[in-house]
Formats: sequence, structure tokens, C-alpha cells
Amino acid sequence: MSSASPTTPPLASPQPQTEDAPLLALENITAYYGDLQALFGMTLRVHPGEIVTLIGANGAGKTTTLRVISGMKQPAAGSLRFGGDDVARVPAHQMVARGVSHVPEGRQVFPFLTVRENLSLGAYTPRARAGARRSLEEQLALFPRLGERMDQLAGTLSGGEQQMLAIARGLMAQPKLLLLDEPSLGLAPKIVDEVFEKIQEVRRSGITMLIVEQNVVSGLSISDRGYVVQNGAVILEDTAKNLLTNEMVRAAYLGL
Repeated sequence: MSSASPTTPPLASPQPQTEDAPLLALENITAYYGDLQALFGMTLRVHPGEIVTLIGANGAGKTTTLRVISGMKQPAAGSLRFGGDDVARVPAHQMVARGVSHVPEGRQVFPFLTVRENLSLGAYTPRARAGARRSLEEQLALFPRLGERMDQLAGTLSGGEQQMLAIARGLMAQPKLLLLDEPSLGLAPKIVDEVFEKIQEVRRSGITMLIVEQNVVSGLSISDRGYVVQNGAVILEDTAKNLLTNEMVRAAYLGL
């Protein structure tokens, strides 16, 4: 696991817990790749307006959890609800239309398309297309560097710029829930800080986020709550502040 960057953003203030129904709820989700079981009763909740981070070792089931939520991977059993609706069998393109946008690990921009073309591809649902002009203005205000490179091929951008493009493309779908898989992967510490600052700005716009992140300090420092995932299931849930001071978390993931 990667450790903290030299500078990290200040701890987010935990959002007040309410009795409101969660925006996202997984209950006892199991999932397989062929005969290989990847999730063993995954259970978690994300409430509107929260940033929640999943931490755990490689192969713990974090990415599979995001794939199940976004409809890229159907669960074998368990309950998956989004906005109160049962979405366990809803395919990925329909989940985007419902308000779930998934920014995968490794950015996965279209390298031979321009920044402008990559962004336009994010607004492919009817609702997103209708508001594409305004959404584009919002993304360029959030990521002004992209505005300077609109006609540049995405594959020629730096790693940090590609990550910003991937997040902006996900936001072009006008999601209610943004899933971010390893947003700091492969980035220099200074760029990691910049990306996480942008993520906090996204939250201030009202978008709920679920993040998978191996940079434990950076991830939890901007989060309200976190889940520790091991062997395809949650083994610990707490506020982000408490997880950062938890002895097991510090020993296993921070090397302290």
C-alpha cells in the first residue's frame, strides 16, 4: 500500500448522520469471476452528500464492488439498491442514466480522441445531452487546464491531466453518485494533492462519491466515512477520522 504524500489535505469534517435513507445500499453481495468468488457478503451504505472511501489490499474486492454498483458486474446474490430502487440486475448503460458514473482505475481515456471529444462522450444519455453545454462549462471551470487543451489528443496529456479528464468525463453524465477507482494511481505527490482538492470541489457541488484508494491518508482525509475491505467483505467501518487513528489500520496500511 502506498503511504501518505508529503502534504495531504486537511481532514474533512464528518457530515451529520441523519435518518434519511441511503442513496446506495449493498447488503450481503456475493460476486464471482467464473468459479472464483470475489465478494463474500459485501455490505455498505453511502448517504447523500457523503464521500466514502474503501481501503484494503490489492485483490480485496474493492474494484469488484464498484463494478457491481455500476452494473458492469452482476452480483450472484444479495441486495443492491440505489435511490431506493432494486438495481441488482440493471446493466451499466442504464445505471448511468439512473445517475451512477464510474471512473475506472487507470483513467482509460480515449487516447486518439481530443479532450473535447472525450468530454462529449461522457454526455451520451438523453438527460446529459440536454444539459451538455452547461455541464461542459462547469467541468472547464473545475478543471481549467482541460480548457487549454480542448483540441489536444488525450493520449498526449500528462498523467494528472488524464485523471482530471477522466473525472470530468464522468461528471459530464451529471451523476448523483460518482465512483472513483484509484484516482491517485501513478501520480506524483503534488499532483495527488491537486486531484484530491478537485474531488473536494466536486463534493461541494452536491455529488455523492464512493472512492477506492490505496493512498490511505489522502483518501480518508477528504472522506466522511470509510470501510476496510478484506477477502471480499467489510471487516471494519468507522468515521474517516477514527480509521486514520485506528491501530489496525495504521499497522496494516500505513506501516506505523
